[in-house]
Amino acid sequence: MKKISFTLATAGMFILGTTSASAAILQEGGEASKGFTQVLKEQFIQGGPVFMGIVLLCLILGLAVAIERIIYLNMATTNSAKLKQQVEDALASGGIEAAKEVCRNTKGPVASIFYQGLDRSTEGLESAEKAVVAYGGVQMGQLEKNVSWLSLFIAIAPMLGFMGTVIGMIAAFQKIAAVGNLSASLIAGDIQVALLTTVFGLITAIILQIFYNYIIAKIDSIVNDMEDSSIALIDMLAAHKK
Repeated sequence: MKKISFTLATAGMFILGTTSASAAILQEGGEASKGFTQVLKEQFIQGGPVFMGIVLLCLILGLAVAIERIIYLNMATTNSAKLKQQVEDALASGGIEAAKEVCRNTKGPVASIFYQGLDRSTEGLESAEKAVVAYGGVQMGQLEKNVSWLSLFIAIAPMLGFMGTVIGMIAAFQKIAAVGNLSASLIAGDIQVALLTTVFGLITAIILQIFYNYIIAKIDSIVNDMEDSSIALIDMLAAHKK
């Protein structure tokens, strides 16, 4: 739980720092005295409810998926060295059933893989190895669950921002064509509003990308641990058979 709290706190500080810097950049002379929340709210409204609302939805859903995955992955992390030692001691003292009981009382994918391998060990080492490989694939699928949605939100958010910018620029040039006069004051407001969607889309993508990279690194670490532990289990079973 301490690791989870530290990760979420770090991510929260990053989000706050990113949005604070963005709000400071977006502030103009008369807005300098306004609070951060008020400035961010005004800039968000100016960006338009359609595209800005979708970008905000991507951020909320992406954060929900990221936080759920971080909690799950931290709970799935176990002390594999300690588990392997306990299983080896149980095999030496009480046999297969004692080792299975140790795995039943331990949470995490490594313990689940150990249990499946031990359960099939009575049919031979080959059957145990096949069970470990097959169930390892199942556990990998559980670890990677919903991560594809997070990558989707990372890709969609800036695209929606760019689309809002392009549509805003089209509207600005249509106004120029209708008036027949190229005036900076005529289209400055429209261009500013159009660019706001890109800013918020990029902010959303950056925030979610940080979470995504952490999640992928955590999954790789757990998968490597599962592979190493699986090899150790087969070696322990082979030694136990002898």
